[in-house]
Amino acid sequence: MNAYAMTLFPGARVFFGGDVVEVVDVEGLRTTVRNERTGEYSSVPLGRLAAGARSIGEAAPASAEGVGMLLASLSANQRQRLEERAGHVREVLSGYRSGHPGSALPTEPRPTYDPGLPLQDRTAAKAAELGNSTRTLQRWLTAYRESGEAGLVDARAGRVSSVDPRWEEAVRRVMAESVAGSTPTRSALLLQAEERLNGEYGKGTVRVPSRSTAYARLAWLAKGTNAVSGSAKARRSIAERPQGTYGRLRATRPGEYVVLDTQDLDIYAMEPVTCRWVPLQLTVAQDLFSRCIVGLRVTACSTKAVDVAGVLFEAVCPPLDDTIQPALSPYHGLWDEVVFTEDGPAPGGGLCPPETLVIDHGRAFMSAHVIGVCTRLGMSIQPAQPKKPTDKPTVERFFRTLREGLIQHLPAYKGPDVHSRGQAVEDAAFFFIHEVEEVIREWITEVYHRREHDGLVIPQWPRLSLSPLEMLRIGLARAGRLRMPASPDLAFQFLAVKPRTIQHYGVEVDGLRYNGPSLDGYRNAPSPYTGLGRQWPIHVNPDDVRFVYFQDPADDSWHPLHWEHAPALKMAFSGEAAAYARRLAAREAGTSTPRRRSRIFWPAGTRAWSPTGANAAWRCGCRQNAALCLCRCCPSRRAP
Repeated sequence: MNAYAMTLFPGARVFFGGDVVEVVDVEGLRTTVRNERTGEYSSVPLGRLAAGARSIGEAAPASAEGVGMLLASLSANQRQRLEERAGHVREVLSGYRSGHPGSALPTEPRPTYDPGLPLQDRTAAKAAELGNSTRTLQRWLTAYRESGEAGLVDARAGRVSSVDPRWEEAVRRVMAESVAGSTPTRSALLLQAEERLNGEYGKGTVRVPSRSTAYARLAWLAKGTNAVSGSAKARRSIAERPQGTYGRLRATRPGEYVVLDTQDLDIYAMEPVTCRWVPLQLTVAQDLFSRCIVGLRVTACSTKAVDVAGVLFEAVCPPLDDTIQPALSPYHGLWDEVVFTEDGPAPGGGLCPPETLVIDHGRAFMSAHVIGVCTRLGMSIQPAQPKKPTDKPTVERFFRTLREGLIQHLPAYKGPDVHSRGQAVEDAAFFFIHEVEEVIREWITEVYHRREHDGLVIPQWPRLSLSPLEMLRIGLARAGRLRMPASPDLAFQFLAVKPRTIQHYGVEVDGLRYNGPSLDGYRNAPSPYTGLGRQWPIHVNPDDVRFVYFQDPADDSWHPLHWEHAPALKMAFSGEAAAYARRLAAREAGTSTPRRRSRIFWPAGTRAWSPTGANAAWRCGCRQNAALCLCRCCPSRRAP
């Protein structure tokens, strides 16, 4: 009788539903059973009884449930050896390799395996043929009778490792404890595990595998952890992954979610005002449904709150004149929710998104500017779950695509880390910051938005390849709506707010004085905004300090306040440029001699006092032989 089979017939007793039941009747696909504990009769579907009933008699072998997995785990060579062994066993039992006379080979049955001979003689003949002992053949016959071909599987076939499990556990613990440390060598990690075993069980108690076996087993245990190779930062990130199934945001239409993030660009550029080599950061806003980039800004060194606000304002309010700055993608409208995260908080960082804000727990994102804008525009703020990298995988993939498809082909590319950096990167050709932004915008518009993305899928057509622009058209056809900004003055809500008092001469912001007729009636008057310390909110655009903006509380109208020296400027003047000009002026004012001299003011032959002595060269602070230096101290500029 097969040990894995259970026979159901009237009168059979089985264990079902936590009780012992007796099968009373079997009719069609339903059975009638009686609960021996309560005496109640019930009708149970035959399939349900077969799936849930267990025999009360002798239990099936412990390996019964693992037969399928054991056979499926065999390699092709192991399966071939198993079939060959089973054929020999069937030939001993029946005289035929197939086990049935109907499938007999032309030479079967062979004389030594004639079914009329005693089983003992046939067993001895097969043992002599295979070169095995009679005892081995008897074990094969017993295993075949009990478990079929599965009983003939070599016991070593399902064995994973012969290494002591205590040694493996010690290696796992050492790897777990070294997550936050520097990356050790394989030999050092194995030595720590051996010392731990000696301290816990005594020296020589736990068998340590050979060097080659230990290295091979360590490679298997450390797979996917970066324990002994790879980046230490990636190792910490892997260790902090959330356990269990990853969740994800699922957008069903354009404008439902927008994802914002800031990333360091692997390229150097030159600041046009100070002519400094600076690293760059890129802040983008991406529509989650279509993967379209709807706003971006490239900044030097670190991203500030106003920069992120500018990205979001570009997404919410595209330019009125497309010839000044072409839009990155078709208009997506306002979003229901905004996800904003950043790997490392940057000084002065922050953002201003529409409606719902999902942010990190960094102090930079919980700034007063962010909270103020969200309050004025009716947006809620929701902190993101910590250590959850699945909140923004799409924008992270965009940054990788940008680096591989564009950034690495630009001059002054410095690589993703210091180990990938070339020699004398600063001496290569370069772009100014605004030129880098223009190149990225053109690449996104002409390449990224028109190229097929593997992550864009319509469930009804899973094999249809789509680009972000095509996905947007599908989403608009499905949703058929766009949320538009209700106020034409929405741009002012994205500017930074600085509380100031209104004096008789106007207001002073960062050392600059502003005035305008809209302040009449409010000079020297306290502000009705008690939350600002009775000061007036002045909205400032750091990219153009020629104007600040004041909202008249009487009719909520907006008015520009002009800087007193603005008429002398014919173009926008940023706050960084103003601060740099003040530093230059202060440095020049604190020196008794000019820092740089032109031949116009210091002609050849003119004697001048040198601050370093009568016989020393004139100090100008520039590099020697500089091509752009105008002073006479450099050898290339000295008069003959």
